[in-house]
Amino acid sequence: MQRLERTNGCLRQQTGRWHRRQNKFGKVWEQTKVPLRLVITYFNWIWVHSRLGTTAAQRADLTAEPWTWLDIAVYSTLS
Repeated sequence: MQRLERTNGCLRQQTGRWHRRQNKFGKVWEQTKVPLRLVITYFNWIWVHSRLGTTAAQRADLTAEPWTWLDIAVYSTLS
């Protein structure tokens, strides 16, 4: 439960500036998908936990090592 709350807190913190801007300029889902997906991708695949030394994807046995932004950019999502 604590990890989930921490992730939610980090997500709110990282998207706080964007959220305030979104409220000011209108709410369009197309403008919100990309920043939200980037933050979630960062915390799941790139960000290494300081105490555990692994990413969330490593703890879920989805990858052997932390990814970089280049890995995310070149990963093929279509078969």
